[in-house]
Amino acid sequence: MFAALIGCILMGFPVSFSISGIAIIFAFLGWLTGAMDISLLGALGQRVFGVLTNSVLIAIPLFVFMGVVLEKSRIAEELLETMGRLFGGLRGGLGLSVVIVGAMLAASTGIVGATVIAMGLIALPTMLRSGYNPRLASGIVCTSGTLGQIIPPSTLLIILSDVMSNSFQQAQYEQGKFNIETISVGQIFAGALLPGLMLVSVYIIYILLRAWLIPTDAPAATDLMEKPSRKAIFTAVVPPILLIIAVLGAILGGVATPTEAASVGAIGALLMAGHRSGGSVKLILIGAAALFLLGIAAGVAPVRFQRSDLVLTDFVLGGTYTLLAIIAVAAIIAALGRAWRSGILLPAMTQTMTVTSMIFATILTASIFSLVFIGLGGEERVEEFLSLMPGGPQGALLFCMVLIFVLGFFLDFVEITVILLPLIVPPLILMGHDPYWLAILIAINLQTSFLTPPFGFSLFYLRGAAPKEITTGMIYAGVAPFIGLQLLGMTIIWFVPAIANWLPAVLY
Repeated sequence: MFAALIGCILMGFPVSFSISGIAIIFAFLGWLTGAMDISLLGALGQRVFGVLTNSVLIAIPLFVFMGVVLEKSRIAEELLETMGRLFGGLRGGLGLSVVIVGAMLAASTGIVGATVIAMGLIALPTMLRSGYNPRLASGIVCTSGTLGQIIPPSTLLIILSDVMSNSFQQAQYEQGKFNIETISVGQIFAGALLPGLMLVSVYIIYILLRAWLIPTDAPAATDLMEKPSRKAIFTAVVPPILLIIAVLGAILGGVATPTEAASVGAIGALLMAGHRSGGSVKLILIGAAALFLLGIAAGVAPVRFQRSDLVLTDFVLGGTYTLLAIIAVAAIIAALGRAWRSGILLPAMTQTMTVTSMIFATILTASIFSLVFIGLGGEERVEEFLSLMPGGPQGALLFCMVLIFVLGFFLDFVEITVILLPLIVPPLILMGHDPYWLAILIAINLQTSFLTPPFGFSLFYLRGAAPKEITTGMIYAGVAPFIGLQLLGMTIIWFVPAIANWLPAVLY
C-alpha cells in the first residue's frame, strides 16, 4: 500500500485522490483474497464525522487566515525590511535578521509558503547584492521559512497533537487503563516552544561562525542601507510581538483553548491589516483595547443575566461588557471594510479556503487509508516489526525516525502525520517513550521534510520566488548544511529530553 501510494504521488496524481483510491483498491483486493472483511468500510462514516466535529481542528483555518492576512497586508514584508536594516552592518547580519524574522513570522503566522516567498522576494536579492554566497543565502531563506512548523502556533503541531492524543489513548486502552488521559494542543505547543528557539539559536550560531571563518560568504552590508529609526523599529516589531503574546499567552496561560486563541489571532491580524490599509488608528486601537479588557474582565468576573440573584453590580458589569463589545464590533467592521476596499480580504479568504481544503481533504482520505491498512492486519505487523528491532525501544525509535526522514523526501508532512504516525506512535508509547518528547522529535523531523529534495516544499517556494541567477542546484546545496543542523537539533533533544518536557511540566 505504501509503495503504491508513493508511486501514485510521484506520477503526479492529486494526493487526496491517490490516498483514497489506493485504499479502496487494496480494500477490494483484500476482500477478494479473503485478507479483509469489507464491512469494515462501514466505519468510514463515523471516522469522517469524527474529523468534522473535532473542535481542535477548527483552529487550522483560523491560524491560516491569521497568517495569510499578515502576509497580504505587507506586515511581514515591513518587519523583514526593518530587521535587515537593523542588523545589516554586522558580518552575517542580513542572514541573522532573516532567521530572527523567520522566527517571529513563525510565531505569528505559521505559514511556510508565505514566509519563504516573502523572504525570497525581499531578503534574498538584498543578500546577493551585499555579496553573500548564493548557496548560503538560499539555505538561510529556505530554513528560516520552515520555522513556522516547529514554533507554535503551527498547523503541523495542531494536526500532530490530535494524532498523538488518539495514539496515546489507544496505547492506554491496550495497557488496560480506562481512566483516559489526553494530550492537548497547549501541551504540545508548550513542548515545542523551547526546541523551536533552540533551533533558531543553532542557525544563528552557524551563520555567525561561517561569517567569521569565511568572511566572503556573509559580508557586512554597511554601505547598503541606513539604520532604521526607533519609531520604524517600534512600528514594525511591536504589533507582531503583541499578537504573538496574545495568542501564545492565552493558550499557554490556560486562558483560552487553541481554537479560541486562534480566533483572537485572526481578529488581531485583521485589525492590524485595517490599520495598515489606512483605517482609523484611534478606532482600531480602542477596539483592540476593548477586546483585551472584555476578555480579561469577563474571565475574572463573569455575569450571567439568566440568574435570579443578580445585584446592581452585576447589571453595571453587564452594561460595561456590552459597551466594550459594541466598541470592539465597530472596530472589527471598520477593519473589515478597509481590508475589503484595499483588496486584502478576498484573496486572504480564498487562500485560507484553499489551504484548509487541502489539509482536511488529506486528513479525511487518510482515515480511509488507515482503516484499510488496519483491516489488512498492517497494524499488528507494524507492532511486531518494531518489537523485533535490535536495540529495544531505542532501536525501534531510531528506525521510525529514519523512516519518517526518508519518507519526507517524497511525502508532505500532512500525509506522513495522518497516515504513518497513527500506526507507529502507539507501539512506541507502549515501549515506554514519553509522548510529549516523542511528539517534538517527530515535529522537528517533519519540519526537515520541507528542506529535503526532490519534494521539499520550501525548495519549490524559493525556486518560484528567487532571482534567475539562483539555480535549483544552488538551492539544494544551500539547504544541505541546514538539514544537518536539523539532525543536530533532533540529537540534542534526544539526549536532553528536558528541553521538550520542562515547559509542559511547569505549565500543566
